[in-house]
Amino acid sequence: MSYKLAIFDLDGTLLNTIRDLADSVNYALEKNGFPKRTLEEVTKFVGNGIRQLVVRAVPKGTDEHMTDVVFEDFKEYYGKHCADKTEKYPGIDYVLDSLHKERCRTAVISNKADYAVKILCDDFFPGKFDAVYGERESMGIKKKPDPQAVLAVLDEFKTDRKDAVYIGDSEVDIATAKNAGVDGIIVSWGFREKEILIQNGAECIVDTSQELVDKILG
Repeated sequence: MSYKLAIFDLDGTLLNTIRDLADSVNYALEKNGFPKRTLEEVTKFVGNGIRQLVVRAVPKGTDEHMTDVVFEDFKEYYGKHCADKTEKYPGIDYVLDSLHKERCRTAVISNKADYAVKILCDDFFPGKFDAVYGERESMGIKKKPDPQAVLAVLDEFKTDRKDAVYIGDSEVDIATAKNAGVDGIIVSWGFREKEILIQNGAECIVDTSQELVDKILG
């Protein structure tokens, strides 16, 4: 079928942000006397927001106060360096241009801090999304995989669940689509191996930008 609204995850779906995330984590860890993490470790830690990324990155048993200090250092550094090494995945511009040509509306929902999501979308995709939202728990909207963020966008665009599709790259995204009661498409080029995606219940996995366009536009 052809969808009227395509809602995208950001990290691992539209942008490869992992090197900037890893650099920021390691800056904050090293500043506070903790051992640095490998790129592979940071890749496994992402998906549930930057706070949880830091919680997973600090050594086991680190107290909450020290975790808060690392988190603040991470945020300060990442706010200045979130686009240093980040890159678009191949074909993403083609995907968005194809959707706009067919008047399919587009949105981004991320667990990343709202300021970073807006910076990155403005830098890499100026004017290409109808709505862009990062983490908004202070506004009463829970992080993914809770469905609240998706449902809020459906309400904003007055779109039925059957007319919307959610696109992501991780087990969090698989659960988000299911929890929201919308169809889900999972891309294989992100932060999780395809076997993990299948084990977590992914029913529709695409390997190329053309496959993604074909699934969204029918």
